[in-house]
Amino acid sequence: MRKLYVSDITLRVLDETLETALSFRERLTIASRLEKSGVNAIELPALTGSKENAVIFRTIAEAVECGIAVPVGFSEESVAAAWNTVHSAAHPILQVILPVSTVQMEYLYHLKAPKMLDKIAQLCKAASAVCADVEFVARDATRAEAGFTAQCCQTAVQNGAKSVTLCDDNGCCFPGELAQLVAEVCASCRAEVFVQPSNALSMAASCCVEALKAGASGVKTSGKGNYLRADTLADILRAKGPALELTSSLDDTAIHNIFENLFTPDSAPVRTGDSPASGQDTLTLDAGCTISDISAAVGSLGYELSDEDLGKVYDDFKRTAQKKSAIGARELEAIIAASAMQVPSTFHLVSYVVTSGNITSAMANVTLERDGEKISGVSTGDGPIDAAFFAIEQIIGHHYELDDFQIQSITKGREALGSSLIRLRAGGKLYSGNGLSTDIVGAAIRAYINALNKIVYEGK
Repeated sequence: MRKLYVSDITLRVLDETLETALSFRERLTIASRLEKSGVNAIELPALTGSKENAVIFRTIAEAVECGIAVPVGFSEESVAAAWNTVHSAAHPILQVILPVSTVQMEYLYHLKAPKMLDKIAQLCKAASAVCADVEFVARDATRAEAGFTAQCCQTAVQNGAKSVTLCDDNGCCFPGELAQLVAEVCASCRAEVFVQPSNALSMAASCCVEALKAGASGVKTSGKGNYLRADTLADILRAKGPALELTSSLDDTAIHNIFENLFTPDSAPVRTGDSPASGQDTLTLDAGCTISDISAAVGSLGYELSDEDLGKVYDDFKRTAQKKSAIGARELEAIIAASAMQVPSTFHLVSYVVTSGNITSAMANVTLERDGEKISGVSTGDGPIDAAFFAIEQIIGHHYELDDFQIQSITKGREALGSSLIRLRAGGKLYSGNGLSTDIVGAAIRAYINALNKIVYEGK
């Protein structure tokens, strides 16, 4: 019996199709559920250059035990950045994803066939120099010139790729056609051959079966979009696995329930109201809410509060609800930050100096006091706030994941008072802090230190 390799592309598809990016909590929840379904690997979208995305991808890579795959981009620099996000995964995979049809090669990358072969070789060689598992993904493989897909796969394998994937991006491939392409690629290179069939013609399952008969050893699935779903593949293997001499690690008993609840409210890519991560969520509370309602809402935001802190939050919520007809996630987070777990300060802000401009990197010099000792940190960043956070991390000698950062004016005029809300993640828990200042940088620094003090206090 052959063991079928199943890799899921749900997170990548969601990134390409949703107008609003998923929050960290949503991505991590989906990844966790996909892992429980028994897939061998989870594929992440390409890095956008955002530091936040890099941190999120790195956290997901460390949180799951199955393979984590990430595209390497189009340059050797982007290969290094991709590797940096997944190198700590239990099974890191770097993917070279490129088009192989004439139209897409010239339209997207302005490259002719010989130059595309050179680029495939360059990227696969750079990726294999740092990662043991490199995969070449041939986008729109079913629309390439005769023989060129196999030539691309052969080039990739010669330069370090361990596996190749044939994608039907155009959604026009019949089962027999995909099987013929698989057989051609299998004959041209010694590598694992995977397929990503489209369900645009409602034939993804048939294409998958014929590809497996032709020698494919892996299948790409997705819980979103016109692709084969992992639970459908599990049904196929349950019914015909022995006949095909195939088995898999998919959880036959739990997979349907997992996929039915893959996008339940705590992880669904639905944006209809206020949310701390994206500005929208379904959370709406009013004066009629009970403490049980508030407890559930607090939990949905990712916080774990003691009974005492929950009581404080509920009291402040009632006072706020008397003045407003409805309270959303942002207001509730502000209440949590101001009311819950107010602890003695370990770190005190002494001073900060920041410099920034459009022709120089922002720099921050932050001085904190702990137990009577003044400690300073100096760092650069993408902006004054980013630089200040790095300076604080330099002082404390630790990096905490920044789960959310908000700042807004709470008074009017040029000397308006700014309010900042920070959420730091430590040990799987969220700690919020708030800060007020007429200087938005000062407000952000104070909020960070407020959250930091809560982490330090609970860790004593």
